[in-house]
Amino acid sequence: MRAAVHAEWTKLRTVASPGWFLASTVVLTVGLSAAAVAATTCPAAGCAIDATKLTLTGVVLGQAVVAMLAVSVIGTEYSTGTMLTTLTAVPRRGVVLAAKAVTATIPVMLASVLAVLGSLIAGWLIRPGHGLAPVSLSEGPTLRAAAGSVLYLGLICLLGLGIATAVRSSAAAVGIVLGLLYLFPVLLTVVTDPDWKRHIEQIAPSNAGLAILATTDLDDLPIGPWHGLGVLAAWAAAALVAGGLALRLRDA
Repeated sequence: MRAAVHAEWTKLRTVASPGWFLASTVVLTVGLSAAAVAATTCPAAGCAIDATKLTLTGVVLGQAVVAMLAVSVIGTEYSTGTMLTTLTAVPRRGVVLAAKAVTATIPVMLASVLAVLGSLIAGWLIRPGHGLAPVSLSEGPTLRAAAGSVLYLGLICLLGLGIATAVRSSAAAVGIVLGLLYLFPVLLTVVTDPDWKRHIEQIAPSNAGLAILATTDLDDLPIGPWHGLGVLAAWAAAALVAGGLALRLRDA
């Protein structure tokens, strides 16, 4: 396992695209978060806005870049034919997938820490002029939302990796992952039945997972923050199992 992780890390750090993906994750997450805070103004009497969730809005955009990075980790090898070389060097296919998961997820989570901290700092600098409530990492709900955002993006990475391993096509995998992340919210805009809407929000990977950002009115959420992150973890685990089975049962 150690040799496989070293080999995958060497692949990851010797090409330019993963670095660009990680940098884009940070820049786009912080940029959208700052724009969301700057575009929101509360009256002097205050407003019922979850300031922490607003400050971490950029996670919604950052997840797309993370998904594309995860897909590229294995999709590129299938498109170039180098997957056969990888499996020749490491015949245990489960080890290959585990090594890719480790070497992709750790850099994503490190970049996510920078993205979340950058978003919180940007919000802290912008908020005073917009009448929004202060946000402090010393508060339990804010700390949970920040840490949960990092875990959320890490799980998105695993989801993308699993799907890419199962379908073996970068284009198809990106389409499936982005569809799972963004089509469910669009679907919710046309669903009128409140019970169906609530059920969709409870099972959709992005809707459920992003509940981790909420710090106010938690009783009104369709699903609790940690339960929602658990739903996303189940999606990621299912994708990895499907990918692992496909990797084991099919030829390279």
